Amino acid sequence: MKQNTPQILCISSGKGGVGKTTFAVNLACALSDRKKKVLLIDGDLGLANVDVLLGLNIRHTIRETIEEDRDPSSILVEITPGFSVLPASSGVPEMASLSYEEQAFLTNALDGITGMFDYVLVDSAAGIGESVLWFNNWAQQNIVIVSPDPTSMTDAYALIKVLNTRQQKTTFHLLINNVKSKKEGKEVFDNMSAVLSTFLKINPLYLGALPQDANVIKSLRAQKPYFLQTPDTKASRAIREVAEKMIQNS
Repeated sequence: MKQNTPQILCISSGKGGVGKTTFAVNLACALSDRKKKVLLIDGDLGLANVDVLLGLNIRHTIRETIEEDRDPSSILVEITPGFSVLPASSGVPEMASLSYEEQAFLTNALDGITGMFDYVLVDSAAGIGESVLWFNNWAQQNIVIVSPDPTSMTDAYALIKVLNTRQQKTTFHLLINNVKSKKEGKEVFDNMSAVLSTFLKINPLYLGALPQDANVIKSLRAQKPYFLQTPDTKASRAIREVAEKMIQNS
């Protein structure tokens, strides 16, 4: 099989509940819709969510790669042609704090399959736990999801500060989620950008904004990506724009 040099992106958020996993799942759908081969890794190793959003009945997880040396390619679940998921386990707290040796082993195993894809998206856990920092370090690009909620912005700043001070990361893409208008999305980004520039000397990149859309809630309850279920609604058009921007910039 032809090996690609994939774009590896880690999708993170300072706090939970800002729509990070929903964004990751639908971005993967939008990229694969453009004939890109996409791998979505559930990086919340102890509290998996990707399988729930997709209504999957998971039999094998990334945990088996670490504990049993199972080839991760045998664990992949194909969602649509060109879009596969590497599931994680749920309710396994020890998976959230892997040792350095386990992290290195998993990195090596993942490196063995990423060449099958054009894009590798990691949906990390929320916050600043060790797995979040490790996946962000492994990735080439770092996307931080922010909502207009002040606590979301404060926690996103804290995450970026930790990644900057501990890993010397300086390039961050900000995605503003659940906005009432494009204007509000740009205002949230400008506020974040001003704070990051002032205190960390970081100038983030604007990936875009996703609007409030009742279809997002409906799709969550139906356990189907809104991009596939309602492809012509506001949220789907916005995620398509983000995917296009990523393809053009890659």
